[in-house]
Amino acid sequence: MTPDQTARNRWLALVAIRIATAMGAVFGLIVLARAPDTAMRVLGAAIVLSALYAMAVVPRGLTAKWRSK
Repeated sequence: MTPDQTARNRWLALVAIRIATAMGAVFGLIVLARAPDTAMRVLGAAIVLSALYAMAVVPRGLTAKWRSK
């Protein structure tokens, strides 16, 4: 695999992770908005917060791992 292909594959992986975590945050917002009771609202908020956390941490972790190689 050439360096260009490796860079492209890594970029695609980062974009896919960002899209997936954004979709998770939107799902959490939908759960939060349509929640009939407090437990579901807490679940929706937890999903949103965990998706935002993953959106911030996972790409940085991968880039740090890839940079060291």
